[in-house]
Amino acid sequence: MLDLLEEFRALVEALGRAGVEFAVCGGLAVAIPVHPRATLDVDLLLPADQLEGARAVARSLGYRIEAGPSGAVVIHRLSKPDPDTGDLLSLHLLLVTPALASAWESRPRVDWEHGTLPVVSRSGLVAMKRLRGSGLDEDDIRRLEDDDGTD
Repeated sequence: MLDLLEEFRALVEALGRAGVEFAVCGGLAVAIPVHPRATLDVDLLLPADQLEGARAVARSLGYRIEAGPSGAVVIHRLSKPDPDTGDLLSLHLLLVTPALASAWESRPRVDWEHGTLPVVSRSGLVAMKRLRGSGLDEDDIRRLEDDDGTD
């Protein structure tokens, strides 16, 4: 089975080497200010002009199954099959749109074991999750708003 944290680390390092601008969002980003929660994918927010670079990096790391953009939030999906099990690890590349511009502009850099990492801010995560509004998103919003931390 693919190791999510190892895959994430490799992806972040490769994007950095390629000069691709991004910010971590989704479940991995919620885990930073609040607490870890189960997630099965990697979500990154990036400007449209960074999409091709991010896709090229992802393909070089084995993310070879692609689905076109979808949803009110423009998401490009790439998946990496596990060679042993066939299970898929998904990478979601969310494009910065006018609705997501403030989430992009307010992204801080946070320390992690491999240096620093651009992450969508707490308020940016809440705004993004309100756009989607799934049950899991609503749970994440409550956690983000109830926690004592600040952006």
